[in-house]
Amino acid sequence: MYREARKALIVGIDDYPCSPLEGCVSDAVQLSKLLKSHYDGKPNFETKMLLSSNGKIEKTLLKEEIENLFSGSPVIALLYFAGHGYLNSYGGYLVTQDFDRYDEGVSMDEIMRCANESEAQNKVIILDCCYSGRLAAPRLVNRKVSELADGVTILTSCQATETAQENNKKGIFSSLLLDAIDGQCADLTGNILPSNIYAYIDRTLGQWGGQRPIFKTNVSAFISLKEVEPLIELSVT
Repeated sequence: MYREARKALIVGIDDYPCSPLEGCVSDAVQLSKLLKSHYDGKPNFETKMLLSSNGKIEKTLLKEEIENLFSGSPVIALLYFAGHGYLNSYGGYLVTQDFDRYDEGVSMDEIMRCANESEAQNKVIILDCCYSGRLAAPRLVNRKVSELADGVTILTSCQATETAQENNKKGIFSSLLLDAIDGQCADLTGNILPSNIYAYIDRTLGQWGGQRPIFKTNVSAFISLKEVEPLIELSVT
């Protein structure tokens, strides 16, 4: 069970029956470590990890954990997925280890529905998989998935028709994501904001040219994902 404050579900799948990946589990583990506490040791996110190295991640399990993540009314619920993505004429999917033809995994449209219906104040979804940009462009047949509800933020590693690349056994997007959360995109007060994470990643991936991230949000103010040491002295009144 999560504490009702800041909770994160972090998923990394390397061990697929075919076309296995290499960096997803490692990226997920590192992200969990970064999110668990702030620079001064104060607790940050309560994280739950689903790693293919610890057991088979099937569609039913992943779907159940996503629904659990977005249940309740926490300050923030964050979903991170690193693994394979799949795209067909019906939509995009996060591929699980029990994938089959016509049943590839958890539908991105279904994830959007869960996030949009969630009572969490902030819902952040970060996907590092091929075709992940499809999450930001759901089918226009249901307003529950085609529009972003208040408090929803999406960051994906690539466009809807692009593939996400690995380099040196690591996802290029997630490597930049980890650097950003570790402080590379901090503002002067030491806060790591989703908008700054996107800007940091987009600058690098834009120069590289192999893939471009997508960022969509519907918030009145960004919530900080982590606090690192401020670049300026903060006065206390």
